[in-house]
Amino acid sequence: MTQYWKIVNEVLRNSNLVIEVLDARMIEETRNKEIEHKIKQLKKNLLYVITKADLVHKEDLEHLHKDLRPSVFISSTQKLGTTILKKKILELSKGESVTVGIVGYPNVGKSSLINALAGRKSARTSSESGFTRGIQKVRVDARIMLLDTPGVFPWKEKDPLKHGKIGAIDYSKIRDSEDAALGLIAEYGELLRKYYHLQTNTPEEMLEEIAIRRNCLQKGGKPDLNTAARLLLKDWQTGKIKL
Repeated sequence: MTQYWKIVNEVLRNSNLVIEVLDARMIEETRNKEIEHKIKQLKKNLLYVITKADLVHKEDLEHLHKDLRPSVFISSTQKLGTTILKKKILELSKGESVTVGIVGYPNVGKSSLINALAGRKSARTSSESGFTRGIQKVRVDARIMLLDTPGVFPWKEKDPLKHGKIGAIDYSKIRDSEDAALGLIAEYGELLRKYYHLQTNTPEEMLEEIAIRRNCLQKGGKPDLNTAARLLLKDWQTGKIKL
C-alpha cells in the first residue's frame, strides 16, 4: 500500500486538475477524505465524477450530490456523460491543455472511466481491486492527458465490511464473507428481497434462503452460507443489483 500512495502523491503533484471517482450507489462511502485533504493542501482543482450512474434510478441522481460541486454523473458501460465530462474538464482548465489525475478507492471504476473518455481500451480493467499497479498516462485528445493511479484506502481506515460493500476488496478475497453479506442485507433488505424473490425477513434467514434458491448446498442439503454470501457479494460488486 505504501508504494501505491507514493504513486498517488506523485500524480497529485503533477496534475492541474484531479478527478475523484465515486460510486453512484455509495457516494459518501467511496469518498477518500484523505486524498481530498491532500488536493486542498496542494490547491488543485477537484472534480467529482460519479460513475455507475446506470445502477441508480434517474430520479434519485439529482438528490445524491448536493454537497459535491463541481460534479458529473456518467455510466462508463453505457458511455453516458463522457461528452459532458470532457466539456467540464476544459471549462475548469479554461480551455488550456490540462493534465488530469484520476484517483479513488480500489475497483471504483477509474480505469473504465479512462477507457470511456479515451474511446478505446487504454487502461487495463479488472473486477479485482488494486489491479492498476503504477502511473498510466492516457491521452484523450490534444488538450487532455489523464494520469491513472492504483486505488488506495485512507491510512487509518480498517473496515473490511465497508471495503467488501463498496467492492474495494474483491468478493473472492473477503475473509468474513458472511458478515459482509449480512451487513448488505441489513442495509438493503427490501431491494435484495425483490432481486432474489425472497420470502423471509431477517438477514440470517434471507441469506439461508438465497443459498437454497441458488443451490448453494453442502452435503446432506444443508445451506452453504459462505458460498451464498460470496454469490451475493459478487452480484453486488459486479453491478447486477441496481438500486
